[in-house]
Amino acid sequence: MLDAATIERLAARLDEAERTKALIPMFSKEYPDFSIEDAYAIQRAWTKLQLGRGRVIRGHKIGLTSKAMQNAVGINEPDYGVLFADMFYADATPIPFDRFHAPRIEVELAFVLKAPLRGPDCTIFDVLNATDYVTPALEILETRMHRVDPETGKTRKVMDTISDNAANAALVLGGRPIRPMDADLRWIGALLFRNGEVEETGLAAGVLNHPANGIAWLANRLAPHDEHLAAGEVVLAGSFTRPVDIRRGDTFHADYGAFGSVSCQFV
Repeated sequence: MLDAATIERLAARLDEAERTKALIPMFSKEYPDFSIEDAYAIQRAWTKLQLGRGRVIRGHKIGLTSKAMQNAVGINEPDYGVLFADMFYADATPIPFDRFHAPRIEVELAFVLKAPLRGPDCTIFDVLNATDYVTPALEILETRMHRVDPETGKTRKVMDTISDNAANAALVLGGRPIRPMDADLRWIGALLFRNGEVEETGLAAGVLNHPANGIAWLANRLAPHDEHLAAGEVVLAGSFTRPVDIRRGDTFHADYGAFGSVSCQFV
């Protein structure tokens, strides 16, 4: 495992990259054998830096929830990151494009908790009981490091993404609130439009067979670190579309049919 000094140094490097919008080399290039647990240690150190600067945790995100994505990066479980209060945008809000370097967007469901969730042994039924409501959401992805190394042409590894707060940068909540037992969440689908044209479609069952499974996984994954999901947290359950590149001036609209819609414009 990486020593504490190295973890702190890499977290500071990510912090600087976010503030300057200058991409840094992927950590796996310098440390090819660093582990997933090392990556989460870097993420926690980075999170501590953000909290010291006054940012407030408002939730978590879950990524890599589809089998196709897990197989592509060679893992057998999702990943997770932290959502800060300043990442949240309301539906139809203009979003400053210059806040990001190379953003992408995904279609998700967000769970808003009314009760805490603690592992181990958290189940999908615990998640449904602890959820106040579920709502459509758009996640905005960002990278603080190169996705493809400009010298070697190698792509970043999952450990790079995890250390980089699971590539999260912002989110938009919208649509109509859904009580978790009022619909079969697996069958909620969405059409993602960019500037009036359909870019992606998807079904929430693509997220670990049921989007609540990801929330249970996260509660159990946090337990060994004596962490839990608190009441009031917003948890992004994972995307059921591929990420779409964002360009300045783009307007995105995700239509969830009977469950409403969510939209944003990058200005």
